[in-house]
Formats: sequence, C-alpha cells, structure tokens
Amino acid sequence: MQPKKTFAMLDFDACRPKECDSENGRCAAATACTHKVFKQIDGRFEQPMIFQDMCMGCWDCVEACPLQAVRIHHVT
Repeated sequence: MQPKKTFAMLDFDACRPKECDSENGRCAAATACTHKVFKQIDGRFEQPMIFQDMCMGCWDCVEACPLQAVRIHHVT
C-alpha cells in the first residue's frame, strides 16, 4: 500500500470562522467536506481541524473556503 500523497492543509493564520458565517460561526470548508474529515470539533466560531490521514484530496474544502485558508498539500 502506497502512502497518501495529497491531502488538505489549513492555514491557521488565515482561518477565521466568524468571517465565513458571522451569524453561526460555521466554517464553510468544514460544511462542504463530503468525506466528513474536516470538522469544527471545539464548536462554532472555532477553527476546524482536518483528519489528514483520512482526507481524500477532493478539493471540496478548498473550493468552499472564502478566505483561501485551505490548501491541498502534495507530498513528493
């Protein structure tokens, strides 16, 4: 089995859930993650986390993030 070569990474300096959804504090990228590996575990208005070992590298979170705080990381 080959190791995973592509996964999402969060730029914690750029991530501000309140700016994604000022009323509910929901992270747009976490909401868009169809594989449910991008989650706001500590609650609303808190930065999400990515379970990178389960990330499929599908780009759903990257496309959903209005702050461009999520990037796809390629391991060579």
